[in-house]
Amino acid sequence: MFDLSKLIRPNIKTLKAYSSARDEFSGEAKVFLDANENSLGSPLLKWYNRYPDPHQHAVKVTLSKVKGIKPEHIFLGNGSDECIDLLFRSFCEPGIDNVIICPPTYGMYEVSANINDIELRRAPLLPDFQLNLAHIETLVDAQTKLIWICSPNNPTGNSINRADIETVLNNFNGLVVIDEAYINFAQQKSFVQELGEYPNLVVLQTFSKAWGLAALRLGMAFASIAIIEVLNKVKPPYNINQATQELALKALEEVGQVNDMIKLLVDMREALADVFESMPTVEKVYPSDANFILVKIKDARKIYEFLLTKGIVLRDRSSVLLCEDCLRITIGSEKENTILVDAMQDWFLQETI
Repeated sequence: MFDLSKLIRPNIKTLKAYSSARDEFSGEAKVFLDANENSLGSPLLKWYNRYPDPHQHAVKVTLSKVKGIKPEHIFLGNGSDECIDLLFRSFCEPGIDNVIICPPTYGMYEVSANINDIELRRAPLLPDFQLNLAHIETLVDAQTKLIWICSPNNPTGNSINRADIETVLNNFNGLVVIDEAYINFAQQKSFVQELGEYPNLVVLQTFSKAWGLAALRLGMAFASIAIIEVLNKVKPPYNINQATQELALKALEEVGQVNDMIKLLVDMREALADVFESMPTVEKVYPSDANFILVKIKDARKIYEFLLTKGIVLRDRSSVLLCEDCLRITIGSEKENTILVDAMQDWFLQETI
């Protein structure tokens, strides 16, 4: 039986959260003399002299309409990486607890585990890049607090079978974190609408990919109200700056334009995959539900280094488990994709001389 109180670190249970100046009154105010701000403003941006809303209320309300859930189920982080770190800090006791990842997967789960001194247990994906449920089951013990599932997965690009994720959710009494950074590019439905069904579910999303706002560093976590309250308790008081909040609100007004960009990127993804499949020495282009493709190709490292000389940067995943001789290629603009393909043709021509 899932019991959140058994997962929260003891010191977090008793933690008294920092109360910011803006937390200590309700209603409207005209004169703010409570937070030791510079009341004269800034020489560059006079309206940025005040601290931002620590709870990002306006962004959450607007986002809730897009996602179809209540604002109380939303946490905003300084990038998804902050959400990841806060989950470790809130629910995993250093030197005692453990978490499970399913490599190959996003590298920050391991980095955050190491930073927080949490044992990392690995249940590698099967050769078809799906979960090894039997292996996951053998790794779980009383100290296992989190299972991390990236879907669509990075770097493989595929979605994880929904039924397998549901099996983990139904049989694990810790938190199951589904990282949906690339969900907008997939056919698979998000798990955000399943929060009421699974009290142990946390879903991560981001403004960095489909929304095209990587520089803003704005991540999202969706979970039960009880889990969100824990994250809000632990986070820094002003973790999302005013400029980011304002720009996120503007972006949320352009859902139609974002959907158009997603469609274009998916179309270019399929076209680029077709081009690579026709190239000599390409062994496989893996199916992708993300804004990138994973390509298995002979001499992957040499090609990577050759492309660097042309000013083209890919991600060499050759040393990653199950991704030997693989390059991960982000879908660029039409111009960038053309430059890449032309450079690849130069490589093949050079190799045949």
